[in-house]
Amino acid sequence: MKVSVLGCGRWGSFISWYLAGSNHAVTEWGRGDGRSFKELKENGKNEYVELDERICLTSDLKLAVETAEVIVISIKSQSLREFSREIAEFGAKEKKIVLCMKGLEENTGKRLTEIMLEEGYDKDKTAVWVGPGHIQEFTRGKPNCMVIDGYNGDLVRELADGFKSKLIRFYYGEDIIGSEVGAAAKNVMGIAAGILDGGGLCTLKGPLMARGAREISRLIKAMGGNELSAYGLCHLGDYETTLFSQYSNNRLYGEDLYLKKPFTKLAEGVSTTKALKLLGEKYGVDLPISNAVYKIIFENGEPLDELLKLFERKTVEEFTSR
Repeated sequence: MKVSVLGCGRWGSFISWYLAGSNHAVTEWGRGDGRSFKELKENGKNEYVELDERICLTSDLKLAVETAEVIVISIKSQSLREFSREIAEFGAKEKKIVLCMKGLEENTGKRLTEIMLEEGYDKDKTAVWVGPGHIQEFTRGKPNCMVIDGYNGDLVRELADGFKSKLIRFYYGEDIIGSEVGAAAKNVMGIAAGILDGGGLCTLKGPLMARGAREISRLIKAMGGNELSAYGLCHLGDYETTLFSQYSNNRLYGEDLYLKKPFTKLAEGVSTTKALKLLGEKYGVDLPISNAVYKIIFENGEPLDELLKLFERKTVEEFTSR
């Protein structure tokens, strides 16, 4: 399979490494003036992976799009709408598109595939790649499970079967709404987990997992998805990777936020927090944990105080309450 990976940051460089190692013909694209591309070009590696000699590294976006059968996009989620217009000029709408990123458009709450469809892409050719796993462990040969989801069951099966290996066991996704919302929202829970770590309340991450999944399940259901998706690989299945791992940017962001330390890497959960607030209001769903994280980040709420205020909420049924 001829695959072009657009984006050569942390996750994009891993995807190229993984797919090349799975015997796909891989072209990896990055902006020529970008730090990530320059690092790979000059050193043949970055802090995560070594550039496989079988990978064609290029800054020629036209070449990358036109030569691909499948395009995997791995960029900042908030840049997707503009980028989708940029690659459309080279015929990307005729290709199979896989979005390998986790986020929601912060000013609209739109899911990433919704953005692609609004920009004129074919829903039957659009899919997402989500689920748990950290590059640092994959590259050491530690396996994990992930999900390919989309609107077209045949495409989902083609991609999952084509991309599977002993390193990643793929499942066929059955709920594109739940997969996208769940995958994005787990990063918000990761920020909350980091705050708990910073404040010395690590044991509260167990309740955070349970109540966080329940909170997002209600939202997924209200949006027309399957609430059980929140308990699958896209969300709850990704919690260990996000809430407990030393490699999770979102957890680290939350911990540094509590400790009042600067954080320089990308934490997609920050933008997702804005989007969840919009979606909760739009669909009339109470999202207490997500809203607490929003107050901490955007309204200068004291981190631990905002999370502990949740203990003051009235007692309700564990599963039947809204």
